[in-house]
This record gives sequence, C-alpha cells and structure tokens, in this order.
Amino acid sequence: MGRSYLDHASTSPARPEAVEAMLAWLSGPAAADPARVHTEGRMARAAVEDARDRVAGLLGARSREVVFTSGATESINAAVWGAAGLRPEGAVIVPGVEHSAVRDASARTGRMVVAPVDGLGRVDVAALLDLVVPGAALVHCQMGNHEVGTLQPVAEVVAGCRERGVLVHVDAAAAAGRVAVDFAGLGADLLSVSAHKLGGPKGAGALLVRRGLRLAPLLVGGDQERARRAGMEDVPAIAGFGAACSALDPAAEAADARARTDRILTGALAVPGVVAYGDPVRRLPHIACVGIAGVEAEGVLLGLDQAGVAAHSGSACSSEALEASPVLEAMGVEAERSLRLSVGWSTTEADVDTFLRAFPLVVARLRALAS
Repeated sequence: MGRSYLDHASTSPARPEAVEAMLAWLSGPAAADPARVHTEGRMARAAVEDARDRVAGLLGARSREVVFTSGATESINAAVWGAAGLRPEGAVIVPGVEHSAVRDASARTGRMVVAPVDGLGRVDVAALLDLVVPGAALVHCQMGNHEVGTLQPVAEVVAGCRERGVLVHVDAAAAAGRVAVDFAGLGADLLSVSAHKLGGPKGAGALLVRRGLRLAPLLVGGDQERARRAGMEDVPAIAGFGAACSALDPAAEAADARARTDRILTGALAVPGVVAYGDPVRRLPHIACVGIAGVEAEGVLLGLDQAGVAAHSGSACSSEALEASPVLEAMGVEAERSLRLSVGWSTTEADVDTFLRAFPLVVARLRALAS
C-alpha cells in the first residue's frame, strides 16, 4: 500500500524542476566558487543571480533585496540580530503564535515582549501597536500561521509600525508559494522564507532586506551576498530554490490545496468531538488543524501512520517530544490534542481519501481503549 504524505507544512518534497536544476551544479567544474573570476566561477555566479531573480519575482521584491541563507531559521535569526543591534535597548515584540525560531531568537535579546492573539490565533493589532513604544527595535508578524493556518493582518501591523518608525519582520515561510506575497507592496522591512516549504531543497532560504536598510550581518568572515551573509553560496541549493519558485503556479495550487483541506475538514469534523482550530475562512489554503476530544495526539499520529498517513501534531520544532503547542496555548484552546494535516504540490485526491477512511477508525479505536 502506498503512503499518503499530509505533512507539507513541515516540509514539502522537492519538485522535479528543483532536483533537475540542482544536479548540474553538484559535481565537476560547474561546482565552482561563484566568487571567482574564472569561467567556471562566472557560470556559478550567473546561476546564483538567475535564482535570485526568480525568488525576487515570486516574492514581489527587487533582486538586490534578496539575501540567500540556509533557510528561514537563519533568516529570522539574522533579522533579529541586525535589528536588535540598531537599537540595543529597544523591545522586540512577538505575537504569541509566532514560530519557535522567532520566539527563541527574540527571547535571546532579553527584551522580548509578547503580544496577544484571539481564539483563532489572529494578532490583536490594536493591542500589539500599544506595545510599540518609542525606541522599540523590531516587531514580528507572520503572514500566516504555520500550525492552524490563520492569515494575519500583516498589512495593518506593517502600516502601524511604519507610522511609529519601528522595523517590521514578516515570517512568510508558511505562506510563500501558498498565497500572494508582495514585499514591495507590503512595505515591510524584512521577510523570511525557506525553499523546502514550497518544493525547493532543504538548506536554502532567503532574507529579504528592504532597499536602503543596513543591518550588521549575523554571519561574518567573508563578503558574500554583498557582505550581508558570509560563507560560500550553496549554488546547487540556490539553483533548486530558484527553479522551485519558477515552477510554482500559486493561484492554481492554492485552489487545489483549498479544495483538499476543505474535504479534510469536512470529513474530520463529521467525527463527534472534533473541532477546527484557526480561522476556517481566512487561512492558508494548505493547512487544516483540528482538536480531538478524548484521545492523545501521539496515539492519533501513530494510528494514522499505521494506516499509511503521515500527519503532524504541535509545532514542527517540538514534535520529537510531542510537547503542548505554544501556538494553541496562546490561542487559549486545548493544546495537547491537535492534529495538523497539510497538502502540497504532490498531494492527490487519493491521499485525502486515505485519511478520510482512516481517521474515524483511528479515533474510535483509541476512544474504545481509553474507556
């Protein structure tokens, strides 16, 4: 029996176009240092810059605003490091549902202030802006929640922070390739993405830095990325990242994803004691999150896995310990019984069918054991 992979929000398999683009740069003279002036180096540089154009095109940015990194985690840490350095005493304001990379990087400054969210996981804009006191260093606002899918009022947050003269970082790792991202139109100062979330390779990402903004680099030791991120560029991964961005058809893929997660939610909510988490309408199209009364998350995950379905519970970076979800705790809902299903470019209707058959049986069996 084949497997049904419904954990694309954690990582999505590399698209064929990304794999093909990477192969040419993995070995032989093509695997040259893009900083060198010889022919091989210039070819590698051309590949990096072509990918930069492609990433910028997907995200509505200028090419020169794209700084390649190892992924969104590094991008987030670089954003916090640079912004906090500009205002060493300023607060770093973090909505309670941000990814652990945002929370942990911000907490390390010793100046983190947590902003409230509502029961759907949406940022309370007025309450957040009340925390943006003069001299604040940075405000975070994710574009869409990585766990429950709720879209955030990021444009309102950015506008309010610009009025107050405070930098804003947008974590778009969950949203890029799923909904339209327009860095220029949004007016944010910093934006983070990961290639592997949208069908590119693991180990590649980008930090978008608004034109004219100068931040101290997190990684030093070389002049790569116009002295904004030291270390030789990973040409194969960057080429794969660019190819994945070009291969995307955001509108068509979003429509397919929404239809599939709507089916997932309809089927899951037909089981007694199952509730939906997050905004059912204004959400990322590829994520569905539910809470299940009377059973533990670990049992549901294992039961689904035995039935051939890969799913997830809790936030991606705490799954090994199956810890209570900080996102759901911030929302004020049951934090230990969540199930997240997420679809992607390779998901089929058969994958959804497999889940819809297995889920009621797994829940019923676990409840029977518990009673």
